[in-house]
Amino acid sequence: MEKVDLKMRNVVFFDGVCHLCNGFVDAVISRDKTHFFLFAPLQGVTAEKLLSPADRTNLDTVIYFEKGRIYRRSAAVLRILSGLGGAYRIFALARIIPGPLRDLLYNYVAKNRYHWFGEREFCRLPTPQERSYLLP
Repeated sequence: MEKVDLKMRNVVFFDGVCHLCNGFVDAVISRDKTHFFLFAPLQGVTAEKLLSPADRTNLDTVIYFEKGRIYRRSAAVLRILSGLGGAYRIFALARIIPGPLRDLLYNYVAKNRYHWFGEREFCRLPTPQERSYLLP
């Protein structure tokens, strides 16, 4: 992959061993026709370069790094979904719900995701089609 200034890109950081998180990544990649997003596991090298130690060890949240700004939990999910464009922009409307209320549901799912969806022993390996989306 060519050298990219990651601070000017949209990077989604996710728990690389979580089945739910990986399913979310798969869903976004399949709908990201303009290659708007890049993805990196919270356990990876890219996260180490761009995120604080506290963010890297808190695997209970997806983190969205958008051109130098960081979004966490429900704010990250809503920005990612609305960033897909088209009909997905409707998710931006959910931002009128106060963040703490949205995060109650987010935190409940995050706390139970391994129990409900399972976890992997290792971070995901990209398919050949996904390689241009996934960062180490």
